[in-house]
Amino acid sequence: MWYVTTDATDAFLADCRARLAFDLLSNTWNAVVLWALRDGPRRPVELRERIGGISSKVLTETLRRLQFNGLVDRQLHPDAPSRVEYRLTALGRTFLGPIDAVGAWAFEHGDEVMAAQEAAGTADPLSPPPTR
Repeated sequence: MWYVTTDATDAFLADCRARLAFDLLSNTWNAVVLWALRDGPRRPVELRERIGGISSKVLTETLRRLQFNGLVDRQLHPDAPSRVEYRLTALGRTFLGPIDAVGAWAFEHGDEVMAAQEAAGTADPLSPPPTR
C-alpha cells in the first residue's frame, strides 16, 4: 500500500509520502498552474491569461511553492527587458497523470457533487446535520 501501516491501525503519518502528494493536490492553484504549463514554458502574464481568476500575488506564491517542491523551474532570460518563464520539471510532468485522473473524476461526478451541495441547502457545511 502507499500509506504507512502500523500494528494497530493504518495511518497517514506526518512524513508519509502520500500525505505529501495530498498536500500538493489540496491547494487548488497548484494543479491548475501545473496543468496550464503542460504544453510548454509560460511567462506569468501568459499563465494569468490561461488560468483566469488568479491574482498576480497568488500566482507568484503558487509558482514559488511549486518551484520549492521541484515541480516547476524558473528561467530568467537576460533580454532587455528581462523575461521570466516557468516550465514543468520532469518531476512536475509526472504529476500531470494524477491531476488528469482527478479532473476526469470531477467531469464524471461533478454534477452529483453539486446536486448534493444544492440538496444540503445553504447550511454551514461544517455544522453537524440537524437531528430529528
